[in-house]
Amino acid sequence: MITSSTLPTPTEAGPLAGLRALVTGGASGIGAAASRALAARGAHVVIADVDGEAAESVAAEIGGSVWTVDLLDANAVTDAALAGPLDGVDILVNNAGIQRVSAIEEFDPADFRRIISLMLEVPFLLIRAALPGMYERGFGRIINVSSVHGIRASAFKSAYVSAKHGLEGLSKVTALEGGAHGVTSNCVAPGYVRTPLVEKQLVDQAAVHGIPESEVLSRIMLTESAIKRLVEPEEVASLIAWLASREAAMVTGASYTMDGGWSAR
Repeated sequence: MITSSTLPTPTEAGPLAGLRALVTGGASGIGAAASRALAARGAHVVIADVDGEAAESVAAEIGGSVWTVDLLDANAVTDAALAGPLDGVDILVNNAGIQRVSAIEEFDPADFRRIISLMLEVPFLLIRAALPGMYERGFGRIINVSSVHGIRASAFKSAYVSAKHGLEGLSKVTALEGGAHGVTSNCVAPGYVRTPLVEKQLVDQAAVHGIPESEVLSRIMLTESAIKRLVEPEEVASLIAWLASREAAMVTGASYTMDGGWSAR
């Protein structure tokens, strides 16, 4: 039986001191903010990103390390390749993602497969590789960056919505299997966050809906939100950091929305 006494003890160096975290897509947006938040609390953060230069920059800032990897490369995401980067990882943040906006009948099947692979299959492979070590140590935190689209649908985002719905399910199964071993698994489900991914969507959504780019936020993205602004990456990172903490030891199988009230409708 795992009890609170088996969890790492906070030190003056920070509540996450002595723990090792891996953040995918950690070089920008939510991933960079999460990397900074975890490092500020004492964790050593491995930044996994295809952009090695950007990852090195964030790592230098926070005293972390870098895993330069294209997670869509099947050879890179194997148990053998993951043995190094995931060795000793206590906190896994599955954040990497891409987006395509298109009607289903026009959606490129190759793009659909890429999104499902990166945002559902890769988290499964990373979780699968990290769990044995977490089980052995009796401690682990798996935090999956989902989306309001993990619980709600929007037109023209068939692949993204499918991947996020699947990620929510994977996270719950992981919670059920990991609970007896001191491992928690949760989702963070933000609305539209001020990131490069969302900024690109302004252009795509304007083209799909035939409206000026300046009107996308008010007419498309924020119509369902009670709070009419984008979520800041640091706000999402603060929730990720809490889920990684000792205080969240009894929180598992949950999905925390941070969507300005969108899902309250």
